[in-house]
Parts: sequence; C-alpha cells; structure tokens
Amino acid sequence: MATAYFLRRSGLSYILLDAEPAPGGAWRHGWPSLRLFSPAQWSSLPGWPMPPCREIYPSREEVIAYLAAYERRYEFPVERPRRVTAVTKADDGLLVRTDHKTWRTRAVISATGTWNAPFLPAYPGQAGFEGLQLHSAHYAGPQPFTGKRVLVVGGGNSGAQVLAEVSEVADATWVTPRDPIFLADDVDGRVLFERATARWEAKEGVGPEAPPPGGLGDIVMVEPVKAARTRGVLHAVRPFVRFTAKGVVWPDGSEEAVDAVIWCTGFGPALEHLRPLGVLTAESKAAVNGTRSVVEPRLWLVGYGEWTGFASATLVGVMRGARQTAREVEAALAAQQLSARST
Repeated sequence: MATAYFLRRSGLSYILLDAEPAPGGAWRHGWPSLRLFSPAQWSSLPGWPMPPCREIYPSREEVIAYLAAYERRYEFPVERPRRVTAVTKADDGLLVRTDHKTWRTRAVISATGTWNAPFLPAYPGQAGFEGLQLHSAHYAGPQPFTGKRVLVVGGGNSGAQVLAEVSEVADATWVTPRDPIFLADDVDGRVLFERATARWEAKEGVGPEAPPPGGLGDIVMVEPVKAARTRGVLHAVRPFVRFTAKGVVWPDGSEEAVDAVIWCTGFGPALEHLRPLGVLTAESKAAVNGTRSVVEPRLWLVGYGEWTGFASATLVGVMRGARQTAREVEAALAAQQLSARST
C-alpha cells in the first residue's frame, strides 16, 4: 500500500493482488494481544498518520483498522483474495499467475513480506518429538498451553511477548541463544528507529558519528513484558542440544519433559512465487540494486528487510523504498514506451 500510494500519483495503470480475504495483511494472523512497539505517530504509512490509539502502543485490531481505512481512503484497486503462485517471463512482459487467473504486465512489484515464510531452526531428534511444535506465525494465544510445560524459543520482541503471556498459564521456560537485551522502560520503537537511522546515516557518510548500539531487534518493555518482569519470569536460558520423544536434552546432559515448543525464531522472505524467474539466491533472497532486481529488470522488491532498504520491513521505514520504487517503475515504463515508438 505504501508503494501504491506513490503509484497513484503517476497515472500508471496498476493493481494490487492480495491473498487475504480482507485488509490487514499479516496483522490478520497475529495473536490477539500482539502490539506494535512504537507509538501510533511513529507507525504510519505515507500520506496519512495512524490515528491516536487507546494506549501508547497500537493493538493488533487498531493496526488492522488503520490499514483498512488507509486502503479505503486512497481507493486502491485491490483484488482479493488472489494468491500469486508464480511470476514467469513472457515475450512482452511478465505473467503473474494466481489461483484464479493470470495477468500480463510490464512490471511487477513484489511486496509479500515474510509472514508466510516462518523460520524454524533444525535440532537433532526434532522429527521424533511427540509434543506440539508451533511457530509464532500460528500462535493464537496462551489458552491451549494451560497447565503444560512449554519452551518459548527466541530472543526478540515476539519471544518476550509470547513468554510474558504463556507464563501466566503454563510452566514456561524462555530459551534464547544469548542473554536478551532489554531496553529502558522509556525507550520504544520510535527511539530505536531514530538510533538506527543515525547509524545508517553515519555509515553512509551523511550524518555525524553513530550513536551507541540499540537495534530494532532489542526488546521493548511493553506493558505485558513489564508485568512478566514484575512476576520474576523474564529470564532466559541457553538452548537445548537435541530433542527426545518426550522433551529435550540440555547442554549439561540432563533431560526434561516438555509438552510444547513455541518457535519465536523469525521469518524469511516469502518469495517462492519468484522462483520461476531465476532470481532467487541460495539464501532465498534476490540480488537487488536498491529495490530493483539485478537479474530481472522488470521486477522490484519492497519491504523485505535491510537488503531491500533501510528499515523497509517497518510501517514507518518502508516509505523511502516505496517512493523510490514508484519513481523507478514510472521511469522504466516511460523509457519502454519511448523505445517502442522509436522502433
């Protein structure tokens, strides 16, 4: 939608294909208590600020409502549900195949994010574990874990938030590769974005000396995490070494029975639909110059993380890449038209 905001100014004919049945994107699949860790005014798409929210940090429902209102406000041409299954080459452009029909186009902007590509680390004995394994992408709340022995694996904000609420109903252990980094109570996503921006500017030589570390992955002390700290459960242990049928084995050789493992281990880019173009690397990413594919110049990629633009996977950070992408697409298509006329 950030890219569409800039495309609508260009006069180009474009369409948004959304796999979801309604607005909201990946937020439609977040667990009920999920919150942003930036205030509303620092969580906005270009052109229209997110309205003030009931609390400091917008809830899942408030984010979905904002995204739906943003779509209505700018009357984007959206077709849904339309899941793109493959993008392939054609003589005069690209073919975008979906589960309903196929579109022929002169340019494709892939903005599918990461939610549909959850990452699960591999552990010895994992396939033989008889308990439940669940990624945070499919976590719907703590109730199913009531009274059970649960491991929450992952040292980021999702791990902290899931641990905070699961520990209220279950015997939960937080497993992280290293000690989690907790930010001061008055530091939120706004401050993190400002710090990260300053470090990026220093690296690019357009700003002063970089500020001290404090990244977008550090843990923001939202209210549920603060409550977990008060209850004394906000501490982590280092990873187990392997699974057994009934649990895990820790580094000291001790075995422990476990009912469930919740993987809060992040996501990769959801780019399988681009595989037919031959643009994916061994890391399942795509080589880009800015956001434009190096291999296929009719393809742009927006919002997948630092490799497609600074802070591009955040609501506030995607604007720079979205604006540049719209400009590049407009220029590329104008050049195509000029070339066609001259021949």
